[in-house]
Amino acid sequence: MSDRQPPADPDTSVPASDVEPEGPEEPTPRRRRGRRVALVLLLAVVLLAGGGALAGGLYYRSVDNSIERVDAFADVPEQARPQVGAKGAMNIMILGSDSRDPESTGGSRSDTIILAHLPRDRSSAQLISIPRDTWTAVPRSKQGRGGRDAKINAAYAWGGVPLMVQTVEKFSGVRVDTVAMVDFAGFKEIIDALGGVEIDVEKGFTTKYSLIGTRTFDRGRQTMDGAAALDYARERHAFPDGDFARIRHQQQVIKAILDKAASGGVLANPAKLNSFVRATSSAVSVDRSLSLVDLAMEMRGLRSGNLTFFTCPVRGTGRVGTESVVFPDPARSRTLFEAVRRDSVPDILAVSGKPGA
Repeated sequence: MSDRQPPADPDTSVPASDVEPEGPEEPTPRRRRGRRVALVLLLAVVLLAGGGALAGGLYYRSVDNSIERVDAFADVPEQARPQVGAKGAMNIMILGSDSRDPESTGGSRSDTIILAHLPRDRSSAQLISIPRDTWTAVPRSKQGRGGRDAKINAAYAWGGVPLMVQTVEKFSGVRVDTVAMVDFAGFKEIIDALGGVEIDVEKGFTTKYSLIGTRTFDRGRQTMDGAAALDYARERHAFPDGDFARIRHQQQVIKAILDKAASGGVLANPAKLNSFVRATSSAVSVDRSLSLVDLAMEMRGLRSGNLTFFTCPVRGTGRVGTESVVFPDPARSRTLFEAVRRDSVPDILAVSGKPGA
């Protein structure tokens, strides 16, 4: 990963048999499967897509070491950061774009911003999508850019991942512990490696932004290959609520990837599981402090039914000058993020409108 920043002028809008650790105890098949599931679940959480490993400690580490790393907290002034929240909890900022190369034109924006909260007991995860057009204060970067109100994804264009960390922390009051970046174009290979995913299309529509020119989606549950799922996750123009529909569809695809990856058909097929792992590890970058192996083992008890997806509370949309923006709901957002800081999962779910989810 290059140390150079993105452009200054933003567009803001191995596989094999299991390799067991040394020691006298021979892990049971159930324990080995638990490790696989943990890593698949980790993939879905640090996704928008990213970075699992096949069973076997040595292979875990080979994949972990092959994943690109980024200096996510370089130039982030400690004195300006929120205090550490509840001990043992973890907050992961997930950034998604159409290119994982931040120096390219497609990588100058962060089209997807998710704050994933992992409670102290790691029994669940709450993934909060922040709309990319959210109007908020962007701190000034070390290069002198920013320092004014703008769409939240402008922070990435002006100061890369470090300024994005500062902006999300300022917006939410929640301290970011680690960062994952995903290339959405990698979705195609990930889903094809799984043999497709099941998606319930809420409303029939035709997209003009397809990889094949145009594509029509019928309402109802259907199997999508990688190209179709990528088209589905990208579309926003066909819906009255635009980017909010796109957020919902991205969340659907993440959940579908998790459900398919954790299925017995994938876990019991070393070739398919390995293809899945290789596709995901090539689509992700993470900050230098994150050990995917350690985090996966912490999360081995997590199941898909304990993942909750929702969107940060907003008041609505409008215009600021010539820009179409999303206005956050200050009161409800404050309540939500305070619950995140306190690691109060019931309160987080209550604000999300999904109590008991």
